[in-house]
Amino acid sequence: MIHKFVTYIIRKKNPSFELDKRIAVSTLISLLAGRAICFCRSLRLLIFLKVPKLLFLGKGVKLDVVGNMTFGKWVQLHDYVYLSAMGQENLAIGNNVSIGAFSRLIISTSYNNPGKYIRIGNNVGLGEFAYLGGGGGLEIGDGCIIGQYLSCHPENHIYDDPDVEIRFQGTTRKGIKIGRNCWIGSKVTVLDAVTIGDGCVIAAGSVVTKDMPENSIIAGVPAKVIKSRVDSHVI
Repeated sequence: MIHKFVTYIIRKKNPSFELDKRIAVSTLISLLAGRAICFCRSLRLLIFLKVPKLLFLGKGVKLDVVGNMTFGKWVQLHDYVYLSAMGQENLAIGNNVSIGAFSRLIISTSYNNPGKYIRIGNNVGLGEFAYLGGGGGLEIGDGCIIGQYLSCHPENHIYDDPDVEIRFQGTTRKGIKIGRNCWIGSKVTVLDAVTIGDGCVIAAGSVVTKDMPENSIIAGVPAKVIKSRVDSHVI
């Protein structure tokens, strides 16, 4: 009975889901209890006149500038995630999104020159300990699966004048766009002014500093295209 109930619930967001019958009933009961607690935590958003749409919050989750956030359905923010939506636009998270524990999504920390936005599409899984900035704008497309420690930095410091401290020379902001259906490995860094095409695979530890065409296999520091997913030849 409990197996059928869990299957029914999960199929609401994943119609093709099949629960492995070897999973113990006690495990499923623990899972359901944990989910219920996470959902109850999300009810605090009612204070801000935002009605949670199947939003699940782990312990220690912190949300700043909630009025500038939008959430889809079936969103899970795992333990100690921090979101800050102070910026020119909003922090938007789509349907069926999981944000890994200890991740930080911060549009801006500047009060005199706030950043733009962070937008995450539908069906995105973001691993633990990610850092996503929104200075020049950050967009992650639908269906992306992302390993631990992703960092995205859509702004750069200006350092042209050696006689002036770098911290006083300002920044440039062009933004980052990651296409749909990408697989990004652990500890990948994406720098400002980068567009990553749909269907790319990025190897763990890569540092992406320039645009990448769709359906590319990418690796290295700095990252480069090593192969195409649609052509068999090595680039």
